[in-house]
Amino acid sequence: MSSPSKRREMDLMKLLMTDYKVEIVNDNMQEFFVEFSGPKESPYEGGLWRIRVELPDAYPYKSPSIGFVNKIYHPNVDEMSGSVCLDVINQTWSPMFDLVNVFEVFLPQLLLYPNPSDPLNGEAAALMMRDRIAYEQRIKEYCEKYAKQEDIGSKPEEISSDDELSEDDYASEDEQFAGKADL
Repeated sequence: MSSPSKRREMDLMKLLMTDYKVEIVNDNMQEFFVEFSGPKESPYEGGLWRIRVELPDAYPYKSPSIGFVNKIYHPNVDEMSGSVCLDVINQTWSPMFDLVNVFEVFLPQLLLYPNPSDPLNGEAAALMMRDRIAYEQRIKEYCEKYAKQEDIGSKPEEISSDDELSEDDYASEDEQFAGKADL
């Protein structure tokens, strides 16, 4: 049992050492979020997604669960849940793969080479097969609407910035009182 745990820690450390922004949930190393950019020279270029990753207890012998948090238009991604239909992750996962492979190989390949014959988003698959130009335009619209830096911001950061603002408000009130005392 210690072997999967050590491997999970090692793979997560390798991912943390890359350029990806990783946010660990509850310090348990089994659930975390990763910022993922759309591949260059694709309709997804310029898009930024927050990817939720859950590692099962049996990782690396069992594949991680991967999902997009902000919306993406893709035949193999469920638009509502963000679940990914990716054969390498779901069916052909091997302990030879690691988390860096997921973000440097598997997800870019998923976005570059969608499989409309095995869709989670039937509308995207049908549009892709019917009108590739309209499909790529829809991807770009989704990137503009849902895949920008502000779309992946986490709630705790928003709360802490609000707290800072309220502290600033108190500081300005203190300065007003201090100014009156000096007069």
